[in-house]
Amino acid sequence: MAMISDLPRELREDIVLRLPFESLRALRLTCKKWDTLLKSRRLTKMHFEKAAATAARERESQMIMLMDHNLYLKSVVFDVDPSIKHRGKLTCLGEQVKISRVFHCDGLLLCKLRDNNNKVVVWNPYTGQTRWIGPRRTQREEKGTNIYMYALGYVNKRNKSRRRSYKILKIVYEMYSIHCHRVFYEIYDVDSGLWRTLDIPERTWYVNFDDISVSLKGNTYWCAIGNVLGPREHLVICFDYTRKRFGPLMQLPFTARKEDHVTLSCVREEKLAVSLQRQSGNPCRIEIWITTKIDTRKLSWSKFLTRDMEQVFDCYTYIYFPPRKR
Repeated sequence: MAMISDLPRELREDIVLRLPFESLRALRLTCKKWDTLLKSRRLTKMHFEKAAATAARERESQMIMLMDHNLYLKSVVFDVDPSIKHRGKLTCLGEQVKISRVFHCDGLLLCKLRDNNNKVVVWNPYTGQTRWIGPRRTQREEKGTNIYMYALGYVNKRNKSRRRSYKILKIVYEMYSIHCHRVFYEIYDVDSGLWRTLDIPERTWYVNFDDISVSLKGNTYWCAIGNVLGPREHLVICFDYTRKRFGPLMQLPFTARKEDHVTLSCVREEKLAVSLQRQSGNPCRIEIWITTKIDTRKLSWSKFLTRDMEQVFDCYTYIYFPPRKR
């Protein structure tokens, strides 16, 4: 008797596309053929394109939100009366796992744990796959209090498979005091499961510990503070996972003061966006700029929006909008 897994690939793909997102993990566990199909980039792309078309038709976008150290699936409706709908809690990591930070790259989530910031997990919310990653087995002798920052990126393989090799950048701040520390860099290869120490020259800039990194086309971008020993200057810095190096500091389209908030984000994994929130004055002013060109050494910007707000609220919840297409 023929099995459903023996159906032609095109028909199996059509079946999967008709299933709700919540049922995909259970389907993946039924047999190896379904598991292999659900892992394919082709099907992932088709699923996201269908979701994007549905969202555009219903004027609704899905997002994953970090609240109370857990991840939740939400829907945002952009209509005459905008609203946010709760879709459910993402529970693949288990009830005991609490997340302090989450980073997105190419549909994958890199989750930093609340109770062990020296351990992370890479999570594919589409297939339910996870990879738990701890520190390297042979640790250097570290003194003082350590602070860890993470980022997720990838390198495009040049072989026929056209697969992507995912990497995790780990920045270790060995703190002796608030003004005295050393910085180490390590990179983890998800394919080999190995850590490697990077030899990176001393920097003339720094990134705030609570700043969120942005992934764009495999590389990671941060808002950086330049002139460590002089006046503060807000800039953009990029880490290239192919070269395993930071690029040059790149200018923002405005000058921010010490009390201003500068936030970097991305638009559909195609462009960078930056918001400037002026804290002084009443009303407060918010500016949003979007890149028109991204070069290895320079960013070109265009102003997208300017608004004066009577009251500006600080947001402590990090939100990830899945890409419209892949």
